[in-house]
Amino acid sequence: MTPDDLLRDEADITERGYSRLGEDPSSPLVDAAELAGQGPVGPGLEPEQEILTINMGPHHPATHGVLRLIVTLQGERVLDLKPVMGYVHTGIEKNCEDKSYWKVIPFVERMDYLAYFFNAEAFCGCVERLVGLEIPRRAQYLRVIHMELNRIHSHLVGLGTTALDLGAISMFWYCFRERDRILDLFEMSGGQRMHTRYIQVGGVFEDIPVGFEEKLREFCAVMPARIDQYEALLDRNEIFLRRTKDVGIVSRERLLELGVTGPLLRAAGEPWDLRKTPGYLSYGDYDFKIPVGTVGDGYDRYRVRIAEMRESVRIIEQAIDGLPEGPWIADDRKYVLPPRDELSTSMEALIHHFKLVTEGFRVPPGELYYPVEGPRGELGCFVVADGSSKPARVHFRDAGFVNLQAFRDMCVGGLIADLIQNLGMLDPNLGGIDR
Repeated sequence: MTPDDLLRDEADITERGYSRLGEDPSSPLVDAAELAGQGPVGPGLEPEQEILTINMGPHHPATHGVLRLIVTLQGERVLDLKPVMGYVHTGIEKNCEDKSYWKVIPFVERMDYLAYFFNAEAFCGCVERLVGLEIPRRAQYLRVIHMELNRIHSHLVGLGTTALDLGAISMFWYCFRERDRILDLFEMSGGQRMHTRYIQVGGVFEDIPVGFEEKLREFCAVMPARIDQYEALLDRNEIFLRRTKDVGIVSRERLLELGVTGPLLRAAGEPWDLRKTPGYLSYGDYDFKIPVGTVGDGYDRYRVRIAEMRESVRIIEQAIDGLPEGPWIADDRKYVLPPRDELSTSMEALIHHFKLVTEGFRVPPGELYYPVEGPRGELGCFVVADGSSKPARVHFRDAGFVNLQAFRDMCVGGLIADLIQNLGMLDPNLGGIDR
């Protein structure tokens, strides 16, 4: 056989109506009952020859972490999909039960490692409510500023890596350019670029340093123009539009049945956002909108996240403009470290510092669930206290874990190429899923 024998005339392919894979791309999927029956499914192929089950991952650049997908294919069509988790093996929730409340905070920050401020807020907010500790207004505003910066940071990573999966490598560099500026701000306020442990029980680690406000305002001034650049790159890109529009649609009703929250649910038309609920930090003081989609496809998910970044910039600007004066952490020595300048002059302050660092503080018996609106949806922390200095049980409702249920609905019936796009727009984080 010569190479020319492998070529087909375009008119011949059109006349026969088959693709080069020997299947009709416009024909519906074969019913499962037909697959189980006798006789060939495709041209000259038996059912067991037509159906192919493959492993995608856990080491695959497009799975956004160590996620294993067992995918059943018929040609290029996805017949079934099963996500398999557990390859990270962090065991963070169980480890928290062996640490004092004080030492749990660095652990939980490393679950969803793109949303560390939200993890810390969920845990610290839960503990603060268990002990009846009210944080100062300035601390609430500082928490909101850092959480909204973290939301933009998470969306930038999700958007850049998803565009990279689809071949738009320029988006990856542009998104990480702005991400780096956010990490610079985190380094100024918390001393580290990631996992800063900035949020503490009772408030925040420290007040913002000199120069932080100026750098933050510069970022807020330039970020809307950067988002315009992202839209200019993607909104008129024919490849991106064909890969995302009317792809991976899941109805609003189905998403609610699965417990899906965040941008995935809002892209389907449900305006559910925990930041609009009363009593959640200082979000009631800000004017912002909840972006929603109409179709619930990949393009709507992209548009919702783009709009959320714009709204986060608005929230940050309002928070820095209205930042109240006063303390940044509560003055309750039972739960809060005393100021360092008192340690050399006050024996009581030294004792409190020593006891808190070595033994931690005790939380009265009780249990409580505290949710926050993370970048992927509802991130909630459930803590059971038994009166000791260690939590009896810590459990997190990670939005990425719950949202992963919708992935099969997004992919079955579509092409394997669409699976990559769907996974990117799902925006999973395996650190939180495997916590």
